[in-house]
Amino acid sequence: MDIRLDNLEPGFFYHIFNRGINGGEVFLNDDNRLFFLQKVSLYLLPVAEIYAYCLMPNHFHFVIRIKEWTENNFAKVPNFGKVEQGLHAEKSIASKQLAKLISSYTQAFNKDHNRHGSIFERPFKRKRITSEDYLRKAIVYIHRNPINIGENMEEYRFSSFRRIISESKTAVQADEVLTVFGTVDNFKYLHRCENDYEI
Repeated sequence: MDIRLDNLEPGFFYHIFNRGINGGEVFLNDDNRLFFLQKVSLYLLPVAEIYAYCLMPNHFHFVIRIKEWTENNFAKVPNFGKVEQGLHAEKSIASKQLAKLISSYTQAFNKDHNRHGSIFERPFKRKRITSEDYLRKAIVYIHRNPINIGENMEEYRFSSFRRIISESKTAVQADEVLTVFGTVDNFKYLHRCENDYEI
């Protein structure tokens, strides 16, 4: 099945990820990362709840839960509920919002760095998360990514790890994530363990 026909369905969790073309860097500095997160707020938060994220130099990861299709939830999404078929139909809204996020970031990145063309592979990748155990493993896998580049996972700025264990206000579903792990201590413990999650 063509992945582009695999719509993100309401009520389900997904691991969303994408990398730069040929493994190229897509975030060259903190300004790029902060701008990308602003675009996440604009395009992704209206249609999804964020359970985990990590921005790496050449790729990104998110665990999201697609919101139920209601006028109230999708009030900020243009043309919601007005088209029945095709890319602009309700069933395609979440995928379209992710595509807008990537496109908007790419345009700004190209302008800032005097380049043109795609920077991310197409289409973005998605894996439906089918169990609570799988959800835990996906979250841990995402948060452990900085270890691969010699960074401290617990201090890495562009991951949701610190936001989840902090008392600070966040757009990440921190309370819900901790419920899945049981306790903050268990959350931290499982993040210190090797993980058999596979993309």
